Amino acid sequence: MKDLEKLKEITEILLKEIGENPNREGLLKTPERVAKSWEFFSRGYRTDVYDIVNGAIFEEDCSEMIVVRDIEFFSMCEHHMIPFFGRCHVGYLPNNKIIGLSKIPRIVDVFSQRLQVQERLTNQIAKTIEEILNPVGVGVVMEGRHLCMQMRGVEKQNSFATTSAMLGEFRKSAETRAEFLSIISKEHF
Repeated sequence: MKDLEKLKEITEILLKEIGENPNREGLLKTPERVAKSWEFFSRGYRTDVYDIVNGAIFEEDCSEMIVVRDIEFFSMCEHHMIPFFGRCHVGYLPNNKIIGLSKIPRIVDVFSQRLQVQERLTNQIAKTIEEILNPVGVGVVMEGRHLCMQMRGVEKQNSFATTSAMLGEFRKSAETRAEFLSIISKEHF
């Protein structure tokens, strides 16, 4: 993080501007806590996706769809700097290469931990998996609850957004896309 002290100062200014007393007992450590929170929320800017993958790509004679679903994510909306969160489902058709399963949620985290819009986030995940594995196809579906819609603006507490990115065979083949969508919609075992 560039400067935690600067984030603490900014937070203290914000507290004053909204009419609070930063010297009130309950707020004394708030600037420090907020600075550390933003250090965590924004760590995706300081993380290289290739360091996360760390060579966990393996030659494998596998051509059937691989899906990791219900990956929990949270991010911060770049328009209001308010959280959005939900689940991400990732599938790919290997082209003789597979990736360690735990690396897929880590890729989701790298891009989630930046100021985002869900549409871009979905595409970044899909394009990164395509770039790393050169698979026959990639599908990513994200379902998110956006506090910027729930807490302010239209104030619709039960709304959520669904975005998808379909690349390669997931885009070309209705059958492949339908198989992926069927897998991610099944109940848990």
